[in-house]
Amino acid sequence: MSDSDDDVPTLSAHTLAALQEFYNEARTAEAHSTTPSDQFAVGAVEEDWRMSQFWYSDETATKLAEEVVREAGEGGRIACVSAPSVYQKLKQGVVDGSDRVSSVVLEYDRRFAAYGDDFLFYDYNEPLSFAASVAPQSFDIVLADPPYLSEECLSKVAETIKYLSKGKVLLCTGEREEGLSLHRSGFVNPNPYLCGQISSNLKVNEPIAAQRAPCFQSLMFVYT
Repeated sequence: MSDSDDDVPTLSAHTLAALQEFYNEARTAEAHSTTPSDQFAVGAVEEDWRMSQFWYSDETATKLAEEVVREAGEGGRIACVSAPSVYQKLKQGVVDGSDRVSSVVLEYDRRFAAYGDDFLFYDYNEPLSFAASVAPQSFDIVLADPPYLSEECLSKVAETIKYLSKGKVLLCTGEREEGLSLHRSGFVNPNPYLCGQISSNLKVNEPIAAQRAPCFQSLMFVYT
């Protein structure tokens, strides 16, 4: 052994064991972080308030997912417009019947492109800008949560909904004290039976599905 070898620092057996344990835990954590359940967890993609992102609670996302699965029916197609929390809940496989429907998420935030072909880039300023593969009236139900509470935004999202939906719509939005005209935005044929059913299941007069902004209340309507 040369003199230079004597200068090389060595780790004790205890330190080496501790370091190996750390590496093992890091690899385990990395493996867990890529499991499907985590990938589709509500909140897996952090909110960005600059894009008016306020995710639903896990409870609300579950209840909305249950509603769209029921309304879509066996083999139904579901479009989640600016509502990634509901899409994520559908993909977790924890909602009864979610394995018998298909769903896509329409989002401006390209971080959701991690969901592959289920992601459709969506800019409400170009409400009918879709790839040729997205056929008109090709979804059994559209769930939409317009990103902004302006009549302009709601009107443009209405154009998107009319293009995508075969008829059924679950619209989740808010209400300022002065109110907004849904009729002028193109939503004119609410289904009283379905609205009552949704209201009963979700208690929409309570703020359980409201975005986390104090001046808003939740509103949910089903149109057929």
